[in-house]
Amino acid sequence: MNGKNYISGRQKEQGVIITLVAVFMLAVIGAMAALSIDVVTLYTARSEAQLAADAGALAGARALANSGMTSATTPSISSFETIARTVATQVAANNQVGGSYLNGNAAACTPGNASGQQICVSFNDTALTFGWDPQITVTVQRSDLPTFFARLLGSTQLKVTAVAKAEAYNPSWSTDTVKTPVAPICVKPWLLPNIDPSNPPNPIFSIATGTPASTTIGLVGWPPSTGGTGMRADCATCTASSGPTVWRYYPGTTDSTGGLPPSFPPPSAASVTCSGCSGFSNYQLSIAGCVQTPIHCNQIVQIDQNSDPYRNLHTAEAVDSLAHSGNNGGDSVNTALLTPPFMFVAGSDNPVVQGSITMVSDSLVTVPVIDESSLPTSFPSAQIIGFVQLFLQPNGQKVNPGTHRIETQVINLIGCGTTPMEPQPILGDGASPVAVRLISLN
Repeated sequence: MNGKNYISGRQKEQGVIITLVAVFMLAVIGAMAALSIDVVTLYTARSEAQLAADAGALAGARALANSGMTSATTPSISSFETIARTVATQVAANNQVGGSYLNGNAAACTPGNASGQQICVSFNDTALTFGWDPQITVTVQRSDLPTFFARLLGSTQLKVTAVAKAEAYNPSWSTDTVKTPVAPICVKPWLLPNIDPSNPPNPIFSIATGTPASTTIGLVGWPPSTGGTGMRADCATCTASSGPTVWRYYPGTTDSTGGLPPSFPPPSAASVTCSGCSGFSNYQLSIAGCVQTPIHCNQIVQIDQNSDPYRNLHTAEAVDSLAHSGNNGGDSVNTALLTPPFMFVAGSDNPVVQGSITMVSDSLVTVPVIDESSLPTSFPSAQIIGFVQLFLQPNGQKVNPGTHRIETQVINLIGCGTTPMEPQPILGDGASPVAVRLISLN
């Protein structure tokens, strides 16, 4: 009887273990699901924070590059840093981290330590290399990300931090034994002779070292149009007897010639969308658009010897299209700041923004400088020994239809030099000859 009762009791307990296991598994699965939500939230926010830091660092470095800092002989460091910090903070703040935008208050901080700030910006301004290789570090953090499963452990918020560093590198003043050359894109097919237009016949660059000559100090910010001279083509038909003239460029090849590929291969017509660009020649497309092929220091390029009596007219048309100055509404250089740090004003015909201060502009171009002393023997080949960064039509007006002289303002000088160089040039992030790129954190 007792045995039967015992067996009967056990029968009543059948299925309890399975129920307990099911309940336990449900709890474990629920906990794992909640934990996975926290993990995904954390990793997503971490990626968003890194993207914000990267964008801010690159934008700040671009501001340093385009401000003319690396070409200024006696830069006001605080002025340049103020501009770069503002730009870096604004760009980083345009990114969401964890579902909300970052606090856009500009602040200084120690690298790697945000000190409670959501966006912090610092510089390597105590380094001896700061003048020609300024580096900007952007720290992004959020310490108020909501949690789900972690609440059970007493943690109601998560913290993410990301750090990015970028540089604006100009090899001209580098004291490195082995220099790193630059290779900008969107280089215009104008080959300027190495003659300082403010102090002819002195050179712009020392061919040996790549540093700007002592007489070139005042060239940054110098607008040649005030002296009645603008940039123009040196020849309608370039021959070996053509002598270099101050601020007169030789056209680089934009079509295959003599069995050689073009030195400045033009972009496709479909990629060049601007007013008046319809029917442009390859030469005009390479001005109004972007030559994607990097042009590097000490590269050998070819001079276009084809006859074109309308070369200056065609150049003017392409420049007006590029600079949006055909209706006298192009971007301009802030006339209150004709020395570094430069700032630009978006014109009424700017397709993106109008009337506000900007650190980038389609009017800002890179032009190579060649060793004109070798032309008598090397013609039509020429060697690039440096680059000048120019702001075209700095008053926002169209090219003078009577003279077709292109007005310019010199923003940066970048020399190459013949000293030993690294085999791999810096391509940078964008078209500026002052290479901008993210670098690894030390």
